[in-house]
Amino acid sequence: MPLGLIALALGGFGIGLTEFVIAGLLSTVAADLGVSIPTAGYLISGYALAVVLGALALPPLLGRWRPKRALLVLMGLFVAGNALSALAPGYAVLLGGRVVAALAHGAFFGIGAVLAASLVAADRKAGAISIMFGGLTLANVLGVPLGTFVGQQWGWRATFAVIAAVGVVAAAGIAALVPDSGDVEADGEAGPSSRSTVGLRAELEAFRNGQVWLSLGMTVLVFGGMFGAFMYVEPLLTRVTGFDESAVPWLLVLFGVGLFVGNLLGGRWADRALTRTLVLLTVALGVSLVGFALLAHSPLGSAAMLLAMGFFGFATVPGLQMRVLAHAAGAPTMASSANIAAFNLGNFLGVWLSGLALAAGLGWTSPLWVGAGFAGLGLVVILAANAAERRAAERRAVVDGEALATPVGAPA
Repeated sequence: MPLGLIALALGGFGIGLTEFVIAGLLSTVAADLGVSIPTAGYLISGYALAVVLGALALPPLLGRWRPKRALLVLMGLFVAGNALSALAPGYAVLLGGRVVAALAHGAFFGIGAVLAASLVAADRKAGAISIMFGGLTLANVLGVPLGTFVGQQWGWRATFAVIAAVGVVAAAGIAALVPDSGDVEADGEAGPSSRSTVGLRAELEAFRNGQVWLSLGMTVLVFGGMFGAFMYVEPLLTRVTGFDESAVPWLLVLFGVGLFVGNLLGGRWADRALTRTLVLLTVALGVSLVGFALLAHSPLGSAAMLLAMGFFGFATVPGLQMRVLAHAAGAPTMASSANIAAFNLGNFLGVWLSGLALAAGLGWTSPLWVGAGFAGLGLVVILAANAAERRAAERRAVVDGEALATPVGAPA
């Protein structure tokens, strides 16, 4: 395995801490700053919107830079945002710090995913992307529970200070391990250039492909369903299931284990059969969310469904990212970054609609039902995109057959 993948995973680990750790501190932050839990939820949805903005705006600005330099600049932005969050005297500054950190998120994973895929052979690209995103899932296995524990013991500001320090270490890892040359190698052969040679106009041409837009729609709905439910899971576990607050970090470990294993297996399955993998995993995600809602009063049932939700939700990530890259192969950087934006647009919509459900008095299980609805819509989009792809392939086969049947010299 190329060492550069380890460095990218390390960066993903730091970013994953910032994105997810707030889920375990939502009640603590809300109480300390004197805001409601739905208002504290804007620290999540605001982060997600800033990721969308950064994912779309920063890659064109960084496109002429070598990927390594671009990633180091993005990690600097990430560290600055978390340092601001650690020093925040109130809600507004904390929200501003999270926005600054979030601007680096989408561009980092967008540029990093293309670079990760370029480091390996063609039949291992989804697996390489899953390794890079493995840092994100490892943040849930180890970082989020630890960050929640730190926040409970020494205050939530201490958690963001630790995350800023992790960002510094991640930047050092990228500086030491990510290739700085224009070309990378995969299995001993010259790989594609890690430095983009595609102009912005050519990059934007990828968005004329309807399958790219359908892939982005899948990402918004499938991942938004899981994320919107997850971000309100801490009050659900303590106020409905009856777990003590001290149990939350360990339950988040369980969720993180599901993310980590699901991400790795999802990458392998997507390399073998992309569409079938996305269909089956989306169905399983919807079932696990419904099961969680029905078993919310059972500690054992809730723990099992929390594990399943993490596993099936994040197992879709490599396939969703790979599908966008496959349909925008000639100009992948903007499409890859747009898909990261789609992940976070889904996060925003999921958290926002779940917050509206909570504010309307529908109960702490309502985010799970919202998430299940998202997964159902995502399945519809996946099936529609697959049907459209089959029809396009059939039309191409007919045209090719007619061309072969036309005698040489005869009018086509």
